[in-house]
Amino acid sequence: MHQLYDRGYKKLFSNKTLFRQLIESFVPYEWVKALDFDHCELLDKSFLSKEYEKRESDIIYKTQLKGKVAYIVILVEFQSSPDKFMAVRVAHYIYSFYMRLIESKEKPDKLPPIFPIVLYNGMNKWTAPTNVSALIENNSLLNEFALDFKYFKIAENEITVEKLLDIGNAVSTLFIGEVQHDRALLVQAFSDLLKKEEQQVISILFNYFNQLFNHDKLNEGDWQELNKVRTQREVNMFLESMKMSDENVYQRGKAEGKLEGKLEGEQEGWVKGKLETAKAMLEEGIDITLIAKVTGISVEEIKQLKH
Repeated sequence: MHQLYDRGYKKLFSNKTLFRQLIESFVPYEWVKALDFDHCELLDKSFLSKEYEKRESDIIYKTQLKGKVAYIVILVEFQSSPDKFMAVRVAHYIYSFYMRLIESKEKPDKLPPIFPIVLYNGMNKWTAPTNVSALIENNSLLNEFALDFKYFKIAENEITVEKLLDIGNAVSTLFIGEVQHDRALLVQAFSDLLKKEEQQVISILFNYFNQLFNHDKLNEGDWQELNKVRTQREVNMFLESMKMSDENVYQRGKAEGKLEGKLEGEQEGWVKGKLETAKAMLEEGIDITLIAKVTGISVEEIKQLKH
């Protein structure tokens, strides 16, 4: 099951739009406004040790903070209960990162800032300390030599429903689906998202929910409602595009004074467009009967498009 989450979250947050939404919506610091999200770069973890290459869900972005290189590391924690010594693990991860930079060909004079995030999607309360000092007995007695390190925690189950609905983006919708288990909330959040989010982001999020359903982590009723909402949106978009297409054909022909002469060619193009749309809807898994109803193409003709 962890492999599903690993691959799923890696796919989700490898998308730069989703990455930006995560940082801007859930990291409440002023310096976030100075990050250059337009030129951020997703890094391959191959330069880290073999130990960390196995953590498929870990994500590293290289970006610019006020014109200087900075890194953001997202470590996703899928355990049902938090690891008490997570702060030590994260510190080891970051210092291993720094050692790789030191040993690289560039050999920097100064090390870049690295912001570590632990993203937790478990149901139990996160009780592990976020700083190393809390794990070291009598650490404060060492005064300025006391060790310390802190990571930033995003625990999905600690964010209120009101806040998630108010944020209203793809990441907040993901969190609602992961920890709230309220069909009405999820369907409403997803419906609102469809009205404003770009198609690629919608597809990535929808495919993730599909994987959850296929692995019995999302119940059938929730999945059917999400599928119905998305299908209706695609149908509405198709009908609107057809309406605009027909209007453009008429206006173009009328302006040229050749409407009758071009009718046959335009009709051919119109039919071709319908077939292409039907094929695209098939690839999205939309029901054949619904495709036939929307496009006017027979069920038999649509079935032939599969081959």
